[in-house]
Formats: sequence, structure tokens, C-alpha cells
Amino acid sequence: MVLSGLLGYLFGAEYTQFSFGVFFLFVLSGLLITCSANAFNEVIEKDIDGIMERTKDRPLPTGRMTTSEAIIAAGVMGVSGLLILWLKFSSLAAIMGAISILSYAFIYTPMKKVSSAAVFIGAIPGALPPAIGYVCATYPSTFNYFTASLLFFIQFLWQFPHFWSIGWLRYEDYLKAGIMMLPSQSGKTRYSAIHSLIYCAFLLIVSLMPYTFGMVGIYGASVMLIMGVFFLWTATQFYRNCDDASAKRVLLMSFAYLPIVQLAMVLDRI
Repeated sequence: MVLSGLLGYLFGAEYTQFSFGVFFLFVLSGLLITCSANAFNEVIEKDIDGIMERTKDRPLPTGRMTTSEAIIAAGVMGVSGLLILWLKFSSLAAIMGAISILSYAFIYTPMKKVSSAAVFIGAIPGALPPAIGYVCATYPSTFNYFTASLLFFIQFLWQFPHFWSIGWLRYEDYLKAGIMMLPSQSGKTRYSAIHSLIYCAFLLIVSLMPYTFGMVGIYGASVMLIMGVFFLWTATQFYRNCDDASAKRVLLMSFAYLPIVQLAMVLDRI
């Protein structure tokens, strides 16, 4: 999240007026806000985390930190990060940061035990970092709503195959805690796999829009096209095979896709 935020910042930054001090403050605010959201998440899911294999060694389930300490830490980090955004950048950036904390910790987190639609809710705060970075670099002088929206939607669509592949691989672990991460109530089925394929196809289309609208050059677009095709291919294999090995390939490709595509946008921006 922090990496995508700083790449969003660099995508909008005027290099002739670039300040490492200001950039450091933005990265610091991103770290604080991300850590705050995750800390609130761990407070709310303390009991659930103790059940699941992947989370049982976190500080709260093991007793290395008390709930009160965690709430204080989360609050201090969140307020500090938002104040940096408000005082150094803009009220718009601070409001977006607050939305990311509140929606992730207090809407997405409890919704995970209610419905698989929680993935859609969680994708909103998860897609805000590059847009917040762009806002911090451009608002209000060169800010463009359409550009910010494209940065948001690329990361928004990317999250679905990413999280559904995790949900597939950790299905039994999530099931123990009563969490439904996959789009199908029946779990590890072809219905879940086809959703990843559909979102990868949409992602490929949306990722080429920055080139279509003259935001990046042909080299950046070529990288985005190649990465999108590979991502779509792994999702196609996942749909055809419906097995853990294919889901893992989708997950690994998702880790590579986002930073490479966003870096290509930064390096070949127009």
C-alpha cells in the first residue's frame, strides 16, 4: 500500500520542483495510516486471529501486547498520519486518508464474517493509496480527477484476483474463523475462479487507458500490456484447473504486476 502510494505521488510530481523532505513526509504519513488501519483491524479480530494458523502469532492473540496498548498505538499513528496530510498537503488528502482507515477497519473488517461482499468494500481503501499520492503531488495546481480515478481503478480491479487467490489457498483457515473470502458460497469452485478471470480481463482494458488518453508513452503501455496478458493467462489457467497450484501462480503474478505496472507509468509518463 505504501509503495503504490509513493508511486502515485511520483506519477504526479513535478520533477523540477521535487523535494525529498516533502516526499519523506508523504511516505511517513502513508506508513502511519497503513499501520493504523492494520492495527485497528487486529484489535477487532483479536479472537479470530487466535483461531487461524496464519495469524495466531500476532501480538494480541499471543498476549505480547494488550488491547489497550494496541488501540492507543493505532490511534496515535492514525491521527499523526492524517495531521501530516492535512497540514503539509491538503484537506482532500487527509479526508481520503481518514476514509481509508475508517472503511478498512470499521466496515470491511466486521463485514468479513457477514458476507463475501466484504472483499468489494475492502477494495476501496485498498485502492486509495495511489490516488492519495497523486492528490498530494498535484492538488490543487495540476490535479486531474480523471487521472486520479484511473490510478484508483487500476489498483481496485487488481485486488480481486489477488485476494481471491489468497482466499482460495487459505480457504480452510478462513472457514475455521467463519470468514468467507471467496465469491462463491460453495467455496473452492469454478464459480470463484471465473471471477478472477473476469476481473483480470477488465484490469487489462483499464490499464491501457492511461496510454489511450496520453498519460504514458508506448514503452510504459507495452509493459502494462505484457503484464496484463500474463496476469490474464494465470487467471485463465486457474479457471481451467481450479487447483491450489494455479491459485498460487495468480497470487505470485499479482505481487509482480502492481509495482511493475505502476513503476512503468512513472518512468514513461507524459
